[in-house]
Amino acid sequence: MEGTGMISGTSVRQESRKLWQYLASISACLLVVGIGTALAWTSPVLPQLYKPTAFMVLSQDQGSWVSSLLALGAIGGALPSGAMADKLGRKKSLLLLAAPFLLSWLIILVASQIWLIYIARFMAGLGVGAGCVLGPTYISEISEVSTRGTLGALFQLFLTVGIFLAFVLGSYLSYTVFALICALVIVAFVATFYWMPESPVWLVGKARKQDASVAMSVLRGDVYDASDEINEMQRAVDDSADKNTSFLDMIKSPVDRKAMLASFGMMFFQQASGVNAVIFYTVMIFEASGSSMPPELSSILVALVQLVMSGVAALIVDRAGRKPLLMISTGVMSVSLIALGYYFRQKANESDVSSLGWLPLTSLIVFMVAFSVGLGPVPWMLMGELFSAETKAVASSVAVTLNWFMVFIVTKSFPAMNENLGTDATFWIFAFIMAGATAFTQFLVPETKGKSYNEILAELQGGSKPIKPIP
Repeated sequence: MEGTGMISGTSVRQESRKLWQYLASISACLLVVGIGTALAWTSPVLPQLYKPTAFMVLSQDQGSWVSSLLALGAIGGALPSGAMADKLGRKKSLLLLAAPFLLSWLIILVASQIWLIYIARFMAGLGVGAGCVLGPTYISEISEVSTRGTLGALFQLFLTVGIFLAFVLGSYLSYTVFALICALVIVAFVATFYWMPESPVWLVGKARKQDASVAMSVLRGDVYDASDEINEMQRAVDDSADKNTSFLDMIKSPVDRKAMLASFGMMFFQQASGVNAVIFYTVMIFEASGSSMPPELSSILVALVQLVMSGVAALIVDRAGRKPLLMISTGVMSVSLIALGYYFRQKANESDVSSLGWLPLTSLIVFMVAFSVGLGPVPWMLMGELFSAETKAVASSVAVTLNWFMVFIVTKSFPAMNENLGTDATFWIFAFIMAGATAFTQFLVPETKGKSYNEILAELQGGSKPIKPIP
């Protein structure tokens, strides 16, 4: 947050330097690029491994496990990551995540058996799950109020950079060179993030106020007086000193329940939209649609649109607000999924779809645009904004675990849904879920734009009805 001082009884806002907040966030997000490449690796690689001429020929079922084992690993990585971050610190924990990523790419480089690829994908998942907890937590804790929305949106932006990179590299490079470049992304993260400051919030919590002051002087500039911010962090630590921060205790708290409902709800809807099924199977969707554009080129175009619109979201999220972006996003996604289902229904009915060849690409681009400006970035921001310092680690671990559990369910079931229900019905189910997400946002998600945690807390408290005593 920006600091305030008093001159003649009038509150005066301090100006801080924001350069190092951006540098530290961008450096942390190089790991997120690595997450994106791991996430999208299957889209260009699996179609190659299904061909009889591949060095390792996979069945469709084996391919679905290669995709979904990353999600299972992410569940295993997310659960302990909050406790690890509280014990070791946000910075050290993030740096340690380089190990499972690098090891997974090494195994992929030398793998000659399918079980080795299974192990590699699960290991990458461990890093992905923990990174999805620690990245947003670190960024939210080094940001001030005026930059928190933009910096928080960098997580989704750099995730799409990784996805776009994977689609392009996977389409034009060999299996081996592709994996090597993905590993180099992680090396670049370690080389830059090693020099970044630790989270001041964590340092204050560990009674290291002097170190927190040094970190704040880097993040806010030498002339900025960080004493007000550090004192507020200390008050938050003191308030939580005797509190038990277990998940069960959070469930008992009306305020924490409301925060969890909003955060967990949006994490659920983010993945129940089917977005990761679309990312994992983009090439195959275009092959099935019979679109006139080459499937690899279509998938790169979709990823490029997602990348550009994630950048737009980073620029507008602190102006437009979280709720309007979420509602517009989910509403438009629902409409685009209905249109996509309509195309596949016409194709299943053996109608002439030659004049509708543009519809799958257009629908997927609209879907990705809508996702990228709202449902993509905002749930990660809410995870960092809705919880107090003492509950953030626990809540974030559960939120990311839920997110990746939904990734696993959707990506593992997507091929079976396609086969048993039809592609049209599958997309219409996702469309119905998105309509529900719009209503959920309207009634159950608080607006957090430009608010300190204390202001968000007051809104959560003000919206909760007092419990009447039992007579």
